[in-house]
Amino acid sequence: MTASTGQTGTTGDRTIISVDAMGGDQGPATVVAGMARSARKNPEIGYIVHGPQDLLAPLLEKRRELTGRYRIRHAPDSVSMDDKPSNAARQGRETSMWSAIESVRSHEATVCVSCGNTGALMLISVLRLRKLPGISRPAIAVMWPSQNPQQHNIMLDGGADIRADARDLVQYALMGASYARNGFGLARPRIGLLNVGTEEHKGRAELREAFDLISANAEASDFEFVGFVEGRDLPGTTCDVIVTDGFTGNVALKTGEGTAKLFTDLLREAFAYSTLSRLASVLALTSLRRMKKRIDPRRANGGVFLGLNGTVVKSHGSADETGVSAAIKLAFELAQQNFTERLAARVASAALPEQDQTPEMTPDEESQ
Repeated sequence: MTASTGQTGTTGDRTIISVDAMGGDQGPATVVAGMARSARKNPEIGYIVHGPQDLLAPLLEKRRELTGRYRIRHAPDSVSMDDKPSNAARQGRETSMWSAIESVRSHEATVCVSCGNTGALMLISVLRLRKLPGISRPAIAVMWPSQNPQQHNIMLDGGADIRADARDLVQYALMGASYARNGFGLARPRIGLLNVGTEEHKGRAELREAFDLISANAEASDFEFVGFVEGRDLPGTTCDVIVTDGFTGNVALKTGEGTAKLFTDLLREAFAYSTLSRLASVLALTSLRRMKKRIDPRRANGGVFLGLNGTVVKSHGSADETGVSAAIKLAFELAQQNFTERLAARVASAALPEQDQTPEMTPDEESQ
């Protein structure tokens, strides 16, 4: 997807990323800084930036890296973190979030990136982009630091919908396999189904049913199903993709983030304990920096909305310049892989039992 001359800059023949500049907790200056950081590293990226023209223009003009690589799409309003998704969907046509998604819908941009309200972003994305044929519930795929060669595992759903029946879990497996194949270059991804134990008789009825359905689709969809996995396998080497419902996935994600912060704080306290420990920290500085970079959640920032007619990357609301840049990098990589088209083909080829179609979301439905 390319774009040409715009309001305040030109984009040339570049992959165009649609950026909601007003969604982050740290304001549009941080989002623009993340864009500039990505622009320095990758000359193939161009931007459509959404938000108030008078606010964004000075911020963008200060960044020489962005000269000639962006267009501003004026959007006077924004969606706050406290807004209900249904209200944002009903009354949000003038918001930067709505405008950013519209650029993907109209094929001006390939991927949308936003740090904004997750529920509102998901609901507006479903309403404007619509679900892929055969998809009952879209999912959020998040990256989890792991000991695998690709350094991250994929978990979905990360919180798009707290509900998921057996058919939904199979679709998550198919979407996760496609993401791993196109995002990580894994020819035959390993899929695990999160449960309270690895024995086949454990878990809720829908998990056992999903076990059979995923097994039945593994060969035709070219992935390896390793069966049930447990929470400790999230950062492990047993599988590349972990499938679960949005409630469990979101709890696991927030627990992991909290544990990582606790570990960092305790390590800092330990090295500050005495003069000798402070000296030890200096000697270990290179290794500590390497470890910090390895587990830094900012560098794995960006949950991908899977199952839509268009790609949307949700950055953490608290993302700093590094986090925004990481989300943009992920968006660019997915765009280069024609990810949405490949995902649609993968889902369409699956053998799933017939069921009534899930009704389309309405603005009255709350996205979790």
